[in-house]
Amino acid sequence: MRVMVLGAGVVGATSAWYLAEAGHEVTVVDRQPAAGLETSFANGGQISVSQAEPWSNPAAPLKILQWLGREDAPLLFRPRASLRQWGWGIRFLLECLPGRTRQNTIQILRLAVFSGRQLKALRAATGIEYDHLERGILQLYYSSEEYAKAIARAELIRKGGVALDVKSAEECLALEPALGHSRERPVGGTFAPTDESGDAHIFTQRLAALCAARAVQFRYSTSIDRLETAAGKVSGVQIRNTAGAPETMQTDAVLVCLGTWTPFLLEPLGIRVPIYPVKGYSVTIPIIRPERAPSVCITDEGHKLAISRLGDRLRVAGTAELSGYDASVNQVRCNALLERTKVLFPDAVDFERAQPWAGLRPATPGNVPVIGRTRLDNLYINAGHGTLGWTLGCGSGKAIADIISGTRPPVDFRFAGMG
Repeated sequence: MRVMVLGAGVVGATSAWYLAEAGHEVTVVDRQPAAGLETSFANGGQISVSQAEPWSNPAAPLKILQWLGREDAPLLFRPRASLRQWGWGIRFLLECLPGRTRQNTIQILRLAVFSGRQLKALRAATGIEYDHLERGILQLYYSSEEYAKAIARAELIRKGGVALDVKSAEECLALEPALGHSRERPVGGTFAPTDESGDAHIFTQRLAALCAARAVQFRYSTSIDRLETAAGKVSGVQIRNTAGAPETMQTDAVLVCLGTWTPFLLEPLGIRVPIYPVKGYSVTIPIIRPERAPSVCITDEGHKLAISRLGDRLRVAGTAELSGYDASVNQVRCNALLERTKVLFPDAVDFERAQPWAGLRPATPGNVPVIGRTRLDNLYINAGHGTLGWTLGCGSGKAIADIISGTRPPVDFRFAGMG
C-alpha cells in the first residue's frame, strides 16, 4: 500500500521506518530541508520511560499560580486572546484531577515501556549511533515535600514494570560523582537504571537515511496545503513543491505526524484533536572538564530540567511555556537554564559557548498522544507526544504501522478509532 507520512520529525521518521519494514511504499513530506529540524532538533535528550507522570497533575495548578509573572518560571502561562489556548487550558486543569492523572500516567507508561523495547531492537538490528548512553536517569529532589511525593509515585511506576529505585542524597552522589562539585545538595532522588539518553536530531537524520536506503521517498522543502477528500476517504494531498508550484499527490493512506500543526490540517475536515504548543527551551554547552560533567542523565524535578551528556556536549533542557505558536528564543528563560547549570555543574562546561534553542512541543492536555485512525477510512494520526516524543517515538511509530497494516499493536493503549 502507498502511504504518505506528513512530517519528518522523530515521530514521522520512526513511523516511516516501521511502515517500510511492514512492506508499504512510503513517501515522507516535510516543509524543512532535512529531517528532525523542528521539535526534534535540540530536545532534552532523555529517553525517560520512568518519567511517565504528565505535567497535568494535582500539583500543577497551584504551581502555575505561584509562578505567574515570573519570566524564568519552570511552567509559565502567558494568556492570549485565543479560544484555542483557553479551551486547551481548561482541559489541562481537568486532567490535573488525581484520577485522571493516574490513568494518563498508566497509559503513557505502557506505551513508553513498549517504545523502549522497540528502540533497543531497532538499534540492535541497524547499529544506528546517536551519542546514546545507557546509564539510567537520576531524578533529583531539593525539597523534602517533593521527595516524599516521589517515593509514593515510584510505586506506581514499578507496578508498571519499570525499575525505579529510591535513593538517599549520599546514594545520589555515589551514582553521579560530578554532583559532588554542586553548590546545592539534593534531599534525595529516584534512579531508573534502564532509562537512556541520546541525540534525537542525529537519530532522526540517520534513521531517515536508513529509510531512504529502504526506498522510502522524502520530499523536503515541501509545504502541505490541504487534504482532498471524496467518498469518506482522503483522495489526495495538495502540496506546494520547492518551486512553490501546487501539486496534488495520490496515495492509499495518509499519516499525519505534524506535531503542533496537526490540528490546522485536520480541522477543515471536521476532525479535532486537542493539541497545543507547549514551548520548551534548551542550551547545548561544550564540555571542557569531562570529569566534572555528569555521565548519568539528571532530572532536576523542582526546576523541571533535563540534563544529558551527548558526546562532548551537555544538553540542558526544560521549562514549559503556554504562549502560542512563536518559537523564538527568550534569552531570559535560557539564562535560567544556564544559571541552574552553574549551580549543579559549575566547572564542567564552557558557558560562553552555550547554544540556545526553543521548540514547540505538541501537547495534549493529559500528555497522552493521539495515535490511530480517524473517521476517514485511510487517514491516520500519530501526534501530540508533548515532552515525550523522543521517549515514545519508536513505540508509537511501530504501533501506527501495525494499525495501518490492519493489525492491533501488542500494547494496552487507548488507540484512536479502535474502540
